[in-house]
Amino acid sequence: METLANLESFVRSAEMGSFSAAARRLALTPAAVSRNVAMLERNIGVRLFHRSTRKLTLTEAGERFLLSIGGNLDALQAAIAEVATAAEEPAGVLKVSMPPTLGMAHILPLLPGFLARYPRVRPEWHFENRKVDLIAEGYDAAIGGGFDLAPGVVARPLAPAHIIAVASPSYMAGRTQPSDPSGLASFAGILMRSSGTGRVRQWMMRDAAGTEMPVPLRECIVVNDPAAMREAALLGLGVAMLAVPDALPQLERGDLLRLLPNWYADAGAISLYYANRALLPAKTRAFVNTMIEAFRHDRLAERFAGSLGQLVSSRSADR
Repeated sequence: METLANLESFVRSAEMGSFSAAARRLALTPAAVSRNVAMLERNIGVRLFHRSTRKLTLTEAGERFLLSIGGNLDALQAAIAEVATAAEEPAGVLKVSMPPTLGMAHILPLLPGFLARYPRVRPEWHFENRKVDLIAEGYDAAIGGGFDLAPGVVARPLAPAHIIAVASPSYMAGRTQPSDPSGLASFAGILMRSSGTGRVRQWMMRDAAGTEMPVPLRECIVVNDPAAMREAALLGLGVAMLAVPDALPQLERGDLLRLLPNWYADAGAISLYYANRALLPAKTRAFVNTMIEAFRHDRLAERFAGSLGQLVSSRSADR
């Protein structure tokens, strides 16, 4: 009977299209995955892949074999994982990707308590403004928004990703608060250029009644990072469109003012991404549960909701 390792190496290589990608998924070396597949081919007496220096493709027999396995491999892995992780203590490297500002302001403070509870876990946290490939890059989890859901990856929404208009008290001194987004046309804009598309991001704001209006900020300052936008706003250089968590501490202290408290732009959701729930290692399950509980306990979904204008400090800028 074939070992689970041989079958898993075959299935993941077929799914990923290469031994190297499968190796990253399985935490093995490419050579080990190739050996497992070669052993499987030798044992069943059938060639399963066409191999070349550039490409790995299934043979006709390989396609039939993959279809015949179907979901049986995942079901078997799930059964083994369920039994194995029931008594497993969370341990090992926990590789997580998260946006810098959200991560440092709201996730990193949870680390002391997490490590006190799970001392055998070694965090490797990457603070980065990009959508990582969890499987190919070997991440246990990621926090962010707009990720493509690869096979075997799930998304657990944590909070809304709402964008609001903010400015410093010094910038708003002597200026009148706008009544709707059209009033932003006379303000200096602190805008962000996307590293992915190369375009300056434009927003459409909405109110509780569902009315939508574009944000006509003048392109006065352009940066490529939300934290830089916030710092420029704190310096009194203009109005920035920021995700609520990127500005929440400054709003709560009064260092920034929320303009248009009844208007916001919807950028989707802040989600927690990780592998299929049934196959989670104990360290990842501990992290997922900690994040869900922390967001619930600290009411972060409510505090991050730009649609609930009164939950975020918006002191009058006309004082």
